[in-house]
Amino acid sequence: MVEAQPPRMTGLEPPSPFEAEGERAWIDVIRKMDETYADLVAQQVELERKNTELEEAQAFIAGVMAAMTDVLVVCDLAGRIEQVNTAAERALGRRTATLAGSGLADLVEPRSRPAVEMLLAAAFRHERLSDLELTLSGHDGPFPVAVNSSLRYNQRGRAIGLVLVGRPLGELRRAYRDLAAAHERLKEAQQQLVHSEKMASLGRLVAGVAHELNNPISFVYGNAHALRRHAERLIAYLTALHAGKPAAELAALRAELRIDHALADLPGTLDGIGEGAERVRDIVAELRRFASAQRGPSAPFDLGPVLRAAVAWVAKAQMPGLETAFEFEDGLTAFGQAGHVHQVVMNLVQNAIDAMAGRPQPRLVLAGRHEGDFVVVTVADNGPGIPPDLLARIFDPFFTTKPIGKGTGLGLSISDRLITDMGGSLSADNAPEGGARFTLRLPAAEKVAS
Repeated sequence: MVEAQPPRMTGLEPPSPFEAEGERAWIDVIRKMDETYADLVAQQVELERKNTELEEAQAFIAGVMAAMTDVLVVCDLAGRIEQVNTAAERALGRRTATLAGSGLADLVEPRSRPAVEMLLAAAFRHERLSDLELTLSGHDGPFPVAVNSSLRYNQRGRAIGLVLVGRPLGELRRAYRDLAAAHERLKEAQQQLVHSEKMASLGRLVAGVAHELNNPISFVYGNAHALRRHAERLIAYLTALHAGKPAAELAALRAELRIDHALADLPGTLDGIGEGAERVRDIVAELRRFASAQRGPSAPFDLGPVLRAAVAWVAKAQMPGLETAFEFEDGLTAFGQAGHVHQVVMNLVQNAIDAMAGRPQPRLVLAGRHEGDFVVVTVADNGPGIPPDLLARIFDPFFTTKPIGKGTGLGLSISDRLITDMGGSLSADNAPEGGARFTLRLPAAEKVAS
């Protein structure tokens, strides 16, 4: 029987539990040291990045302050100077290092010190001041500025100082003068454009009236010419009659001169002259009525004659082949100024004619109806219509789609103002069947009377 032998030692003894635990502790320490070092490196990189950003921000602020032409002064609530910009250094003739700690009142002329006290008192009440005039004691003499003040706060939201921005009054006054001159030039240009639009409206009116007067005047002229021929024949016959010519010779002369025809034609000729003269009188009276209506107070008026006259005075002179349709309710009476409505409708008709130029079978439809307390009139054409992106702008002053020299862009703006002043409104859209459509809403005479 063989006895068991104890294990032999080879020279590589396994670590004891205490030794293994020590090694693990060292490994943990080294790992923690690595992590800490990595955190320190990351923090150092972040700190350098933030320092770079801070330097860039400081350089940016310094550049902005140096580029400012306005005087910038930063002080505490007691008025002690903390920092100024380059413009302030130039105005005061002193560097920031020599100004720091000085009192704000020491930088101004004596007469401006009450204003400085008011400025500091307003800061104590957490108030801002604007356009406060101060006169700095400048290097080259008094330097007046208009100052705006703002409070400066710390991170906790507590007011700790003032930021004063002063613009030299000489620059401000020069800018105000330039602005006033530009405004005057703009007003003059606007007045000239308004005058041009009025002259254009007057030109359309004159052309329409001239066309309307042409027919009756031509009628009068033709009948007057016929009457002159009849008069010459009658004078010749009466001369022979008074000369005692024989009856046979008188009869032959009567037939030759067509005396019987002349006598029969005289009443119609005289009636024609009278009718033509009456038509001229009516046109002139209508023109005078519209002219006086533009200057007179608002009053009830029949829309039908106003609309028909506006169409006739524009369309007949510029587009004789225009087909017009009037679709009015009976008793369409509005309250306002007939002359102004006549001017507005003439402008709308002119725009419609311009839009339909070159189109076959141009057609204009004017419709009128009662709608609540208003009478509504629509003026629609069969032109190309208004582009949707321009609908919101067509009533803006000086906006026009016409070529240069063909329109001032004030016609619709003035028309809108005239209708609005009468308590109505003017709008535009495109009709479902095509073409532009303008809608006038005017107070109904019945509503105003009630």
